[in-house]
Amino acid sequence: MASEKPRRRGGGRAGAANRRGSAAIEQMPWRIPVNTDRPTEPLTEDGVQAIHDGAMRILEEVGIEFLHDEALALFKEAGCTVNGTNVRMGRDWVMEMLGHAPPQFDITPRNPDHKITLGGKHILFGNVSSPPNYFDLEIGKKVSGTRAQCANLLRLTQYFNCIHFAGGYPVEAVDLHPSVRHLDIMYDKMMLTDKVVHAYSLGKERVEDVMEMVKIAGQLGEGDFAAKPHMYTNINSTSPLKHDDLMIDGCLRCARRGQAIMVTPFTLAGAMAPVTMSGAVTLSIAEAVSAIALFQYVRPGAPCVIGTFTSNVDMKSGAPAFGTPEYMRATQMTGQMARFYGVPMRASGSCAANVPDGQAMWETSNALWSAVQSGTNIVYHAAGWLEGGLVACPEKFVMDCEILQMIQRYMEPEIVATGPEDIAFDAIKEVGPNGHYFGIDHTQERYERAFYQPFVSNWQNFEAWEAAGGIWTAERAHRTYKDILNDFEAPPIDVGVKEALGDFVERRKAEGGAPTDF
Repeated sequence: MASEKPRRRGGGRAGAANRRGSAAIEQMPWRIPVNTDRPTEPLTEDGVQAIHDGAMRILEEVGIEFLHDEALALFKEAGCTVNGTNVRMGRDWVMEMLGHAPPQFDITPRNPDHKITLGGKHILFGNVSSPPNYFDLEIGKKVSGTRAQCANLLRLTQYFNCIHFAGGYPVEAVDLHPSVRHLDIMYDKMMLTDKVVHAYSLGKERVEDVMEMVKIAGQLGEGDFAAKPHMYTNINSTSPLKHDDLMIDGCLRCARRGQAIMVTPFTLAGAMAPVTMSGAVTLSIAEAVSAIALFQYVRPGAPCVIGTFTSNVDMKSGAPAFGTPEYMRATQMTGQMARFYGVPMRASGSCAANVPDGQAMWETSNALWSAVQSGTNIVYHAAGWLEGGLVACPEKFVMDCEILQMIQRYMEPEIVATGPEDIAFDAIKEVGPNGHYFGIDHTQERYERAFYQPFVSNWQNFEAWEAAGGIWTAERAHRTYKDILNDFEAPPIDVGVKEALGDFVERRKAEGGAPTDF
């Protein structure tokens, strides 16, 4: 057996997505985790009502700026008060619109085996998205992102079964001109992944091009494409109290064609939001539901998600902080509000650390567990994020996936099963007070899958670890990253589909791609 060539893990169909192991690492199979815990709810019923009333008063008395002419016309048509770019809307209308939003929906990519479900008690994890910079241990410093680095992070996105969707660019390919960057990176994404993909709402061309490429990859006609979600977009409000032109435009295009939308205000308490966490969450809720109400007015039942990115700043420097106690509580509070409105929720895995060290992991772990505690349905940036989202890092990606697998294992019902074989009375009686459990049949029948098995963590004692080379965690993660790249096989794609995607990209490049300022 040792002389046999190891079988590579592809990531395509024909069961490859469900294989447990690979030549690089032993990992858990693909699954959509179900969060069986009761959510942590720091707000009382009166607290939920206070935040709701505060958000509605903002919408009624202060208003939200919408820098999009068509959106302003739609709000006016709906009976809202429009004064220039300021829109004020009544709470009754807002709640009526939110009532159309589905509490749960699926997104189906080109490989239906990788369909994901948002809502209910499901929780999904995605790759880091949009950092302009890249760091790994081999380079040893922060550099601008490239297409090749982006492609390698996409390989990690496909490879890890605990990563359920491919968010935006895992690192910005700064070496590609912005007018065509979305075309090249989306082509790479279609070649290297078969998971759910994302479109940036940064101008109509980028959104429309990605929707067309998703149609080509899935071999979908317009009717089939628009009948259910096959991709999504995510936008941030421009806090405080503003939605910009391009992001609203992209969401309207997605809503009209039945694709999923996440509205995620980026509210930093003490900077772009009140210094109190309740005030920051209230502002965030007002910004999110104002946009979701618009999208429901345009297409009742459009799949929408309330996102939270509420944290605090370092009041000494003004720098954003993540994974803090305040961040965790804000996420939990927003979870309560999302359930109050009956809309799925998005959170994030995040940290302020600059390198993949202890700070990076405790802050990210805090962020990820607050997502679990809050009842979050989809976690953006769950693997690979550094420096407040300014850096993508493959070692951090691998280390984060260890946490994600631990979270998934934590949620498995078998851990808390209480059947006769789980209570193990006969085993306890057999061993009694003077024996041990290593050799008995009850243990021998279960030991291989009894406990979580890590792929980066090292459980040796110090002497054994030192004798094996004394390799620190980030170095082990780097070796794992390299092993995964060597082991990687792209998921299968029909030759005709590949050619059609290539032809589309070349045609759109010849047409100029998306307009830019340079």
